[in-house]
Parts: sequence; C-alpha cells; structure tokens
Amino acid sequence: MVMGAQTRGGVGVGLIGFGTIGRGVVKVLRENAAVIEKRLGFPLSMVRIADLDVTTDRGIPLDGIQFDADAKGLIADPRVHIVIELIGGYDVPRRLILEAITAGKHVTTANKALLALHGKEIFSAAAKAGLDVGFEASVCGGIPLLRSLREGLAANQIESVFGILNGTTNFVLTQMEATGEDFDIVLKRAQELGYAEADPTFDVEGIDAAHKLALLTTMAFGAEITFKEIPTEGIRGLLPLDFELAAEFGYRIKLLGVAKSHRGANGTESIEVHVRPTMIPASSLLAKVDGAMNAVVVRGNAVGPTLYYGAGAGEMPTASAVVSDLMEIAREIARGGRGPVSPMSYLAEHIGPRPLVADDELTGRAYLRLFVQDRPGALGRITSALGAEGVGIASVVQREEAVTAGGAVPVIVLTHPSSQAGLRRALDRLRELADVVEEPKVIEIEEGV
Repeated sequence: MVMGAQTRGGVGVGLIGFGTIGRGVVKVLRENAAVIEKRLGFPLSMVRIADLDVTTDRGIPLDGIQFDADAKGLIADPRVHIVIELIGGYDVPRRLILEAITAGKHVTTANKALLALHGKEIFSAAAKAGLDVGFEASVCGGIPLLRSLREGLAANQIESVFGILNGTTNFVLTQMEATGEDFDIVLKRAQELGYAEADPTFDVEGIDAAHKLALLTTMAFGAEITFKEIPTEGIRGLLPLDFELAAEFGYRIKLLGVAKSHRGANGTESIEVHVRPTMIPASSLLAKVDGAMNAVVVRGNAVGPTLYYGAGAGEMPTASAVVSDLMEIAREIARGGRGPVSPMSYLAEHIGPRPLVADDELTGRAYLRLFVQDRPGALGRITSALGAEGVGIASVVQREEAVTAGGAVPVIVLTHPSSQAGLRRALDRLRELADVVEEPKVIEIEEGV
C-alpha cells in the first residue's frame, strides 16, 4: 500500500467495469487532471481497466491505460492503489471487493444494492485491514449527500430523512401528473428517452430506493438494517385520477423514502422506515422536485432541515461522486493513515439493530381510492367500515364522470389522522364489502416534509 512521501509519483487507480459510469470516471480523471492535482498536490491516474468486453469502442482515448479482462491481475497490480468496482450485482462484486481488501487495496463503489445487503461484511473487512471504502456514488449520484451525513452533520442527532431517491420514478410521476396519461404510456416514454431500463422493476417497484434508504438509515441513526426489512411499495397502480385529486387537495405525489427517529417516554429509540408513493404538500421543497432529479431533506436537532438536490444518476454526475471518493482516499494515503471517520458515520461497535415502530404507534392521514358499485347505501357502508376502526373522514369525493366500463364509480376518501393499524383493519372491512369492486388504493399523506 502506498504511504506518505510515495504519493509524489501519484496514486494509481484501477477500474473494474467499463460501462457508462466507468467511461465517465475516465473522462473526469483526464479532463480535470490539472485541477485534481492542484487540490491533491500529486497526480491521480487511471492505470488499469478490466472488463469482459474489451472490443467495444467506448469513444475515449485509453493511451497509457492497460485494458484487458483480467480483474484479478488488476487487483494484484502494484501500480493500483485504489480499486473501483462498477460492475453491479451481488456475488461477483462482493468477491472482487473482498479480494481487493485482502490485497491491501482501498476500494470505491457505486453499488448500493451490494452495500445494502453485504455492507457490514465489506466495511468490517476494510476496517480490520486499515483500508477505506468509498461509496458516495451509491446514493443520489452526484449529490454529496453521504459525505454531508458523515461529516457536515456529524454533530447532530438526525431526526428524519425524507428523500426522492430514484430519478426514473420521479420522471414517471411528473409526466403522469403533467399529461394525464396512464402509467404504462409514460413508462414506455421514459424507456425511449433512456430514463428507465428495459426491465424497470427495481425502479418502479421501489427496490432501488429501498437499497439507498437502507444505507441512509444506517448512516443517520446507526441502525443495522437491510433493504429487505424496509416496507416497500412501488408506483404501479397509480392512476391519472390520483394526481388530479391530489392537486385539488393541495398535494403532489412522490415516491418517498422516509426514515424517522421516534423516542419513547422512557428514552428508547425506534425507527420508522419505508418507501412508498406519498402525498406531500404542494408548497414543500420536495414537491417542487420534477423530472429525473433527486432531492433529500435531512433534519438534525442542531442544524434543522437541510436540503440536498441534484442529478441522482447519469454518466458524469455519478462519475463526479466516484472521483470525489478517489480524491478523499488519495489524501488519506498521502497522510499515511486511514480515513478520519467511519464510512457509515457511526463507529462499527455502535451500529446495531434498532426496533421498528409498530403500526399502532403511527398515526397519519391517508388518501383512499375505491371503485364502488353505484347503488343505494354503498357510501354509508363504506363510512361505517371506516368508522368502526376509528378512521375519521375529512372529505369524500365521488367522480361519476369517471365511471368504469363495469359501472363502478371512483370514490375518494381523505381521512383524519388515525392509526395505521386501524386503517389496515378498516381496509380489511372494505375488501369484504360487495360494493367495493377493486382493491382499495391507499396513498399516505406526509405533512411534515
């Protein structure tokens, strides 16, 4: 491992995975080489790239860079001091990152899915070896969010994190609202424009956002959590009608990742965490975030609310974050030591399981969309089912002009604050009613964004 004065000759970087983001990293290192060296005091250079596809022309010069398919050779190469993993997935990158750590190499990655599942193992191995793992690019692309949590907000008890964490879904929701078009039409357009993958499941089902929220929850609260533990709901099933009614009620719909700290009367802390479509006040900062952009509001007990906004994906924004990690690690190499703070903000011994808040402890308002047979007494039976479980009704809207081919009428209910457990029991009652002909759609309302 390179130390201290040895950085006079520069720090060498090896890249595993030469796709879109990898190409961006090479561009940033070349185009910004002069300013990077002025900020570091020594060169930061790409010396080797490994990728299974060695024939496709990436459209950028690779003179002076060894390019082959030998990832193991790259890890063992003494010229490489920092290994970048950009191949994605789980098993292969996990193995390569652990091999790099064993070989004494620092690592940076944009692989949020891997860290959300195997982060504990990777960070533990790096800590034992006295090495750094950079992962700024894994959450919200070019937005310097993780470094802000780890360093800029380190003096705070974090109270809440609210985030639009996926640009694809934010683009789709923005378009559905603006055009009044159905989900499938807008998703196809997003794919044609390159905002959505051919298989958009991870994005539209909320899985990508849950990966990112798992990392944010650990960094904000020291909570050991995997994305599989996060209640997650995607954006399929939303209708143009929902956006129309949201606007009438003064809200906008966003796929929101939420992590909040709840402190009991005895001082115990529990965590509320979830990803789901959420109605937020149209006047809030997050409600104004449109298109494929990301934004996160972090509230600390000392600093108050702070907003982080920018491009959450894309070749150059993500490459910017990867190179920022490289520079941070290179500075530590020059100092002859490891990073000054834990990569996950909390020291490893203070990261552990945190209880999740139970449904009966959570209260809030909700938007319910029901398709109901238009017959006498139907509305009364619906209100009775809600009232039986303590769910109060703030407003009811019946849209007869939007009647379905089967004769069902959409009925929209806006509830008063009620317990989530009570709402779920009320939904069970509604499903048993012959009047209700489709699965009820629930969109939670978050006023405190």
